[in-house]
Amino acid sequence: MQTNEQSNHQTQDPVLSFFNRVISQVARVLAAVMVMVIIWGVADVVYVLYQRLMAPPFMLLEIKDILATFGAFMAVLIAVEIFHNIILYVEDNHNRQLAVEIVLGTALMAIARKVIVLDFNEVGAEHVYATAAVTLALSVGYYLIVIRRKGSNS
Repeated sequence: MQTNEQSNHQTQDPVLSFFNRVISQVARVLAAVMVMVIIWGVADVVYVLYQRLMAPPFMLLEIKDILATFGAFMAVLIAVEIFHNIILYVEDNHNRQLAVEIVLGTALMAIARKVIVLDFNEVGAEHVYATAAVTLALSVGYYLIVIRRKGSNS
């Protein structure tokens, strides 16, 4: 049985071994692109914050500006979490349990970002209920997979 040097997947088929190497390289490219997105996101946050602070009234932010800034910060943090998930696939010893934890954590962060920037005057009740249902489902999933398992290991 042959072990791919880039993955812990074992296969006897040379075609599947080749595919595993291709996927590993694709994940590396995605990681590099994600680093550029993160840097671009940080630069955008700094630029937008600078613009809003320099606009009249000078050095003051309105609540909508603060919420937009929080949303931009959260978007960068979500990109960082996605980068960590990509790295799990690139590393030789990736842990599927940890990958699920990171995906759930990233999804919770994304829904939290949505809730933070949600303008309740602009959306209908069904959108708010749907957001609440997704938040509840992700929270329960995170509890069952991450918190409860860690509590039982202690």
